Amino acid sequence: VQLQASGGGLVQAGDSLRLSCAVSGLTFSNVGMGWFRQAPGKEREFVGSINWTGGITYYSDSVKGRFTISRDNAKNTVSLQMNTLKPGDTAVYYCATLRSINPARANFWGQGTQVTVSS
Repeated sequence: VQLQASGGGLVQAGDSLRLSCAVSGLTFSNVGMGWFRQAPGKEREFVGSINWTGGITYYSDSVKGRFTISRDNAKNTVSLQMNTLKPGDTAVYYCATLRSINPARANFWGQGTQVTVSS
């Protein structure tokens, strides 16, 4: 199983950014997907998750209302639209396949993509 995250970068507070994750090596439409992040000196934390159909999503309180997770089962991709970014959103963002979406329990991880939000 391979997960390739992309789309990170350096943005200013208030800007938007869209992360994508391409998945291969499994039947993508059968698995839940999630995004996590890890800031320097902190533990990895849950950001959002989505079920196999895309009809059910969950978010951490810190991003609810600003971030949106979505998936395209025809393209084997999951995305994270991040709006109104804050410096506190600075972290390495990881996509993962999930064996459970709530609580989100990951089994396979991508390599991470850096998001830096300047004030």
